Amino acid sequence: MSPDNVTPVDEKTAHTDDLESVHDFDSVEDVTARFGETGYIIDERLATTVFLQTRLDKPVLLEGPAGVGKTELAKALAQVTGRRLLRLQCYEGQDETKALYEWDYGKQLLYTQVLKEKIGQLVADADTLGEAVDRISAQESVFFSERFLAPRPLLEAIRSPEPVVLLIDEVDRADEALEAVLLELLGENQVSVPEIGTFVAKIRPYVVLTSNNTRDLSAALKRRCLHSFLGYPTAERELEIVVSKDTGLAQSLAAQLVDVVRGLRDLDLRKSPSISETVDWARTLAVLGAIELTPKLLNDTVSVVVKYDKDVTKATAVMARLIDPNATIDEHSHEHGHDHGHGHSHGPGHSHTHDDDADSGPSGSEIRAAKDTPGRHSDNYYGATTGPDPAMAPPAPGTEASIAGGRNSSFARGFGSKKPGPTTKRRD
Repeated sequence: MSPDNVTPVDEKTAHTDDLESVHDFDSVEDVTARFGETGYIIDERLATTVFLQTRLDKPVLLEGPAGVGKTELAKALAQVTGRRLLRLQCYEGQDETKALYEWDYGKQLLYTQVLKEKIGQLVADADTLGEAVDRISAQESVFFSERFLAPRPLLEAIRSPEPVVLLIDEVDRADEALEAVLLELLGENQVSVPEIGTFVAKIRPYVVLTSNNTRDLSAALKRRCLHSFLGYPTAERELEIVVSKDTGLAQSLAAQLVDVVRGLRDLDLRKSPSISETVDWARTLAVLGAIELTPKLLNDTVSVVVKYDKDVTKATAVMARLIDPNATIDEHSHEHGHDHGHGHSHGPGHSHTHDDDADSGPSGSEIRAAKDTPGRHSDNYYGATTGPDPAMAPPAPGTEASIAGGRNSSFARGFGSKKPGPTTKRRD
């Protein structure tokens, strides 16, 4: 059951060792120079990995944080070598039908309707139902052929008559089942289609896989790849990258900006600024006509590189010090809150105290943090109790009038003073 335009599986497999390989680079130095011409600054270690990929015909797995240039390397590789770029963007729940191929069922149904009369003629003189089924099944190859095969990026890379770069982006986001599908392609440059046979690449694609390390990849996948970890570069190399992107920002300011970004990465942020975001920040400052980096200017634009509210708070609190390590920061300039347990704090020496120290309750920040704790809805969550609190001392004589007058804050001692209940006896 093999159409005329499909080579049998055993013959295709026999040609695996005769695949055409084109050497696009003469040396590691050639890789560095040609990548530099495209604006991609590549270090010697990574350039060596790329050079070995082209000579050993092995895929490359690039791991590292987001935004350090993994995807851009594949794009630069396609640009440098003149190959077409095919990209498979991985995501959770992705299966092989979205990565390898799928059958064009709509097209098959349309052809079935068009050929309905021909099918009727084929089985018109069949004596039994079984004979009619046998005649139709003998024509299965008509509807399960390359004519109705819809290739996805993986199969398209194998079938391509021209050299390609196959980018399998963020493979760690896909399910582990997809990794098993990739093994045949990565190890043998071939893809199997059960209804037709096995397609083997005539020209080996350059395969680049990227991972942001959201989960561990299987040992079988890593074993088939050359591996390289891309981290954040040195200050000198990051400045070189920013300058090469023609952001429009003066080089002296770009150098200062790179130091600020590296300082932000040292903070305990949910997401550290990437290299691409450093470039975006430089472009942003250039558009604003920055001639000097000031804390106000950077705080106003910090959302370009910091994406979470808590991270923004941390970043703005230290921005002045990142620009000038000798700068003094007025801690109270960043705090203008109302502490209901200790009073309204407006700065040093200016506090309106509402409660005595003995009656002060938890701070607002502690209460907000408690709201994020599992099982937080206890009996005392809103100040209601099932009985007297043994930890609370009885009020001192003469303080009842103050309590009735509302001097106690709503957050003190479990959100306000307890009203006498039916089982509580007031002291006179």
